[in-house]
Amino acid sequence: MNSSQTQQPPSRHDPDPCSRRIHWAFRTTENAVVLVDRARGQAHANPSAEALATRALPGQAPSTLLDLLPGEAWEQARAQGRWAGEVTMSSGVVLEIVVRHGRDEGEDGLFLLIFDDVTARKARQRELQQRHDELEAAHRRLAGAQEQLLQSEKMASIGLLAAGVAHEINNPIGYVHSNLGTLQEYVAALFSLIEQQDAALQGADPGVREAIRLQRERLDIDFILGDLPKLLDESREGIERVTKIVQDLKEFSYVGRGDAMRPSDLHKGLESTLNIVWNDLKYKCRVEKHYGELPPVECHLSEINQVLVNLLINAGQAVENRGTITIATGAEDGEAWISIADNGCGIAPDVLPRIFDPFYTSKPIGRGTGLGLAIAYSIVSKHHGRIEVQSEQGVGTTFRVVLPVVQPRQGGDGDDGSRGDEAQ
Repeated sequence: MNSSQTQQPPSRHDPDPCSRRIHWAFRTTENAVVLVDRARGQAHANPSAEALATRALPGQAPSTLLDLLPGEAWEQARAQGRWAGEVTMSSGVVLEIVVRHGRDEGEDGLFLLIFDDVTARKARQRELQQRHDELEAAHRRLAGAQEQLLQSEKMASIGLLAAGVAHEINNPIGYVHSNLGTLQEYVAALFSLIEQQDAALQGADPGVREAIRLQRERLDIDFILGDLPKLLDESREGIERVTKIVQDLKEFSYVGRGDAMRPSDLHKGLESTLNIVWNDLKYKCRVEKHYGELPPVECHLSEINQVLVNLLINAGQAVENRGTITIATGAEDGEAWISIADNGCGIAPDVLPRIFDPFYTSKPIGRGTGLGLAIAYSIVSKHHGRIEVQSEQGVGTTFRVVLPVVQPRQGGDGDDGSRGDEAQ
């Protein structure tokens, strides 16, 4: 329908009062309205529609608004009595359009079109959505920071608890360890005496030798002589294991609050961390180690241990049916690296870009908070390092933690910028 077919409705001077009122309402409403009679090829546009056409379609007649409708709009309105849609024009103007059919009036070719310019409203909605997204992001960052602070406080408490436990346990363990050593010396002396007595009894009266033999059998002396050294060795091994566990706990959980980063042995941290998480790994996977040469690395070792815990636990959760976790280390170009690879399920490509986002997790409910990798990323970033990840579904995942051997100095005063509360 072209511009020549656009007409005005009946005159305001129509003698019929009802017709005059309808004309007044049609002319004064703020909605852009076009009344279309397709059977007669006529279109009546009110002033609001003319103004809208001028604004949205410069230089075009109001009837050009009809060309914005998709072809199915007319048929759907005829079939269902109504069609509604939205059109975005090249000028950026956004129109909501409603088409009603006049079938209730017995007019098959009659259509009423209502146009609403919602450009400003859409802009406000977009702005509101943007503000909402910004607030959500800020809330996630705040919640993440709060959780990291809580984790930091927990680790500090664990460190204090471990120090207290170590202090209380180390002394009695020291006594037991020392006493076992002395007891082994006493047992060795008694064994020597028994051997000498056995040799001396060879020349004794046969009746005496028989009585002693029967007594040895009754007391099972030969078994005791063979078993006692094993018992002492196992006891010493158990005490040494307890001592190692306490030491690992101290090294893992030590929080040097306010301390500068110091050169640390990453291999020692790895071994301590493995001992801490071994109970979660030993029943589902085996661990292969390929350690290279590592120089001392400036870091807060307890924080790096936390990173390793998160990566090892994630690797353990990813593997099934006696999988394999491979740990490798090395150094090059002033950087040290630790690689933790698993042959588990892998990470989906659409998930991979989001794994370091706070509170994002693809694990089942109850299996993770979505903070482990976010905290690990934060810790490594604070150490001026990076975490690299490669993954293929059905093949496995490899995380690579890269740290500078020497932290960059700031301000020329030798401060590494790491003082303050540790982010856990």
